[in-house]
Amino acid sequence: MLKHCSLVTGLILLLFSSTIIAQDFNENDDRWAKVWTNFSPNKTDYPTAEEKLPNIIANNTYLTNDVVYLISGDVYVTSGASLTIQEGTIIRGDHKNPANLIITKGSKLIAAGTKSYPIVFTSNKAAKSRNSGDWGGIIIAGSGKTNTASGTGIMEGNFNPQFSSYGGDQLNEETVILRYVRIEFSGNTTKRKKGSNGLSLYSIGSSSIIDNIMISHSGQDSFNFHGGTNNIQNLISFKANEDDYHISEGFKGNLNNIVAVRHPYITSPTGSYAIEVDGYNKSLGFTKPNDITDVTITNATLVNLSDKTNFQHTGSAIYTTNSAMTYIHKSKISGFSDVVKFDKSYTSLALIQKAFMMDNSFFNIHSEGVEVSNQVIKKSSLNILKYNRFTKNFIDVKDLFDDPQNNLAPKFKLKQSMNNYMVMQ
Repeated sequence: MLKHCSLVTGLILLLFSSTIIAQDFNENDDRWAKVWTNFSPNKTDYPTAEEKLPNIIANNTYLTNDVVYLISGDVYVTSGASLTIQEGTIIRGDHKNPANLIITKGSKLIAAGTKSYPIVFTSNKAAKSRNSGDWGGIIIAGSGKTNTASGTGIMEGNFNPQFSSYGGDQLNEETVILRYVRIEFSGNTTKRKKGSNGLSLYSIGSSSIIDNIMISHSGQDSFNFHGGTNNIQNLISFKANEDDYHISEGFKGNLNNIVAVRHPYITSPTGSYAIEVDGYNKSLGFTKPNDITDVTITNATLVNLSDKTNFQHTGSAIYTTNSAMTYIHKSKISGFSDVVKFDKSYTSLALIQKAFMMDNSFFNIHSEGVEVSNQVIKKSSLNILKYNRFTKNFIDVKDLFDDPQNNLAPKFKLKQSMNNYMVMQ
């Protein structure tokens, strides 16, 4: 058991911390998440929608913030058109005819909000009556690289085949600019069991810009990446039903400053994770083994709001499948059973050590730390968590962090310095 064995003494801990883990990441600046976020969106009164968007947008279109818009059903931006949304604009998604905004391959979405005037996509229901999955979500198809056998793919969800393709060879393409955007109560499952995530990004190129995005109460995944190459920062997923961040089909890039806040009673029957990383899509195959998903995640805060009365409902924070490559750095993981779970594709300790690395991080869990299908290598696999701090025994969320359940602005700063916790070498 990781909690109760192979722990170093205080003297070695201090020596180790001064050499390997000298920096206390808990002093990170979290001011990027202030002002534009909303952790109680069901209590917010939004103006009534005044203008309905057409289901086909084939010409350049500009939405202004003096009008509240309604999207109903599937709204496609096509024919190379650009949809530009002014800062401070509110777009409401129909729950009776669940809405999706689909930016088709070759078209663009430019939604650049500001910290003071974010762009908001939310449910068309009244305050205090909204639910996860009221409407669909935002789907963006790019022409960047995806690691499938054909180099292309078809969006999940049985959308119009004419507008559903993604992928290509334009690694530097610019399909989307998303900044200071909130997406609330998306992820509808009545119309489609797959595909209507909060934000689905298909084969986006490195010139696309995505930062400061908050997705709250998604009925499916919050963020879903299918291939593409990009460095993305300042993302928040709040109480999603399914995965907070699902990364697949050969995505390459860095995610910096990401937050996932989960609740032990909000989960999918098939399993939900803060981060799920798939090396490739088995049904679509892959072009090269070297092009499998490879993501670096820095300054992540992955928290399940569990305590000793309900922690048994939680699973692993991270699930990695199909030989995916993941590096976690300078992050906090708390409230889950394990740090990481590996599927059956990791058949040896050498493969696990090659595929997953975590350092200069902190975790507070209630099981052993690593979940592996192959029981023969399970004990040795715990070594991948060395060089990280951890709690000797599981600690309730409210006792570990400053103010984690604040409805206005939760705070996930450790009450004690990271350097006060134990380390395994």
